[in-house]
Amino acid sequence: MDFTPTEEQTAAQGLAARIFGDLATHERLAAAGTGTDAELWKALCAAGLPGAVEETGLLGLVLLLEEQGRTTAQVPFAASCVYGVLAVVRHGTDEQRARLLPGLRDGGHVATGAFPAHAGVRAEERPGGAGRLTGVVPVVPWLRDATHVLVPDARRALWLVRTDGPGVRRDPVETTAPWAAGRLRLDGAPGERLGGAGGPSGAYDGPSGAYADVLAAARTAFAALQAGVCAGSLARAVGHTTTREQFGRPLSTNQGVLLRAADAHMDTEAIRVTVYEAAWRRDEGLDAAPHALTAAWWAGEAGTRVVHAGQHLHGGIGADVDHPVHRHFLWGRQLAAYLGSGAQLLEELGELLTKEGQV
Repeated sequence: MDFTPTEEQTAAQGLAARIFGDLATHERLAAAGTGTDAELWKALCAAGLPGAVEETGLLGLVLLLEEQGRTTAQVPFAASCVYGVLAVVRHGTDEQRARLLPGLRDGGHVATGAFPAHAGVRAEERPGGAGRLTGVVPVVPWLRDATHVLVPDARRALWLVRTDGPGVRRDPVETTAPWAAGRLRLDGAPGERLGGAGGPSGAYDGPSGAYADVLAAARTAFAALQAGVCAGSLARAVGHTTTREQFGRPLSTNQGVLLRAADAHMDTEAIRVTVYEAAWRRDEGLDAAPHALTAAWWAGEAGTRVVHAGQHLHGGIGADVDHPVHRHFLWGRQLAAYLGSGAQLLEELGELLTKEGQV
């Protein structure tokens, strides 16, 4: 395994760091409230970063999402890239790629995904890869911004649904972090099968199927966001404890503070390395499903510890909901909830390894 970024990946990461650093300031985030920062999203698309993911792969996207997580920038970058760009590039037909990718690159289209699969979504398949979908998905991140949503049906076939189409209703849902989420209601909504008629379903071809691949990529991408959130929270805690004095010396000289920060650093690095491995394996065409589950488990369990530590190390001001570190706390909790509980992820990992004969 070699996680060394390519020249293109490094350049894209540096550009993303500058854009997020310049525009995702505490003042702008506070002014955005629970909505998306449209100007920031426009700047990212103008810089060509969503489109760059086609060339830099999932590992390249992971590096960009770390930079977003550091600033808790309110844009649908992860969702649109993983459920849109990467899903269409790998599993779409030539016609779907030609039609959808230009809009996903320039921000004219915004994609999200109703993942993991909800058994309540039923699809009535029509000739030519068309279908009618019915069902409810309780919470979909960035749904209020999306023009397209990738929906798995009960069989785990993947359908692209336009959010402005007939039979589609989006009800706003407020989540812990401001993700412009919504409840998706489908009532005979028209959809197109990703991959066209008879496209891969994921239910029939095991871990190499489209559903399993997109789910693993999504888990890796959102775990990468968590790595950035944790790094940002820890950086704020280090800055605070090295400048704030108690009894005539910096808080950072206290052994308890040092140990708590060290544990948070190790947890953050554990999230990062498991994310890098999962992303690298997918880019290399290797099975990444168990590695994505491992990264998701670390992101949920360790990520929660890190953002709690970051808030705790700020002392009393860490309880101030207007303080920048509180945003990292909210994002860390939301990401942990979205990725799934530790017990659930471990159960799925155990079943997967047993099925594949790896234990």
